[in-house]
Amino acid sequence: MLRHKAFKFRLYPTSEQETQMRRTLGCSRFVFNHFLAAWKETYETTGKGLSYNACATQLPGLKQALPWLKEVDSIALQSSVRHVADSFQRFFKKQNQAPRFKSRKHPVQSYTTRYTNGNIAVKTNTIQLPKLGAVRFAKSREVEGRLLSATVRLAPSGKWFVSIVSEVDIEPLPVCERTVGIDVGIKHLAVTSDNVVIDNPRHTRRYEKQLAT
Repeated sequence: MLRHKAFKFRLYPTSEQETQMRRTLGCSRFVFNHFLAAWKETYETTGKGLSYNACATQLPGLKQALPWLKEVDSIALQSSVRHVADSFQRFFKKQNQAPRFKSRKHPVQSYTTRYTNGNIAVKTNTIQLPKLGAVRFAKSREVEGRLLSATVRLAPSGKWFVSIVSEVDIEPLPVCERTVGIDVGIKHLAVTSDNVVIDNPRHTRRYEKQLAT
């Protein structure tokens, strides 16, 4: 049975890596806000929003017009486009509020990249991330399963974290052949549904005089 599993670790980037991570946060936020504005404008004009594919096909042109977007992980920018589309889908399903523009003043900043062609790799004391290379991290446990994505977060404290999502094969719990109900009482400690009686040892009554002294 395949299930998704998350692993969170503290990152210890170099100054150069931190600069690149902050740049990626800014570019991801810009792309999200750009396509959120385009989505709202299209909806107000036509009564219909934009699909993920409609936005994704515009991303290369946006990168051509703004070359500084090419300096960061391209998959992180694609993920920002995906987040716009997913946010509106959940909104129309009444699962959350309408998406809002992202602010650089928000206490928690993050971007997500997806695993493709070995661009994410977990090693002994470093994790390989796109455009960053090997980033030192606190490996508190082994990462299991097939890697799917990595989300880099900047906490309000200024500390960096990464959340790895993987796909693991979990063995289902064995099915119990017989179900036994248990009735807890005063006269007897318990009586099972198949009439097995467990006497109450009454330890409190037996030793109450000693407890009183």
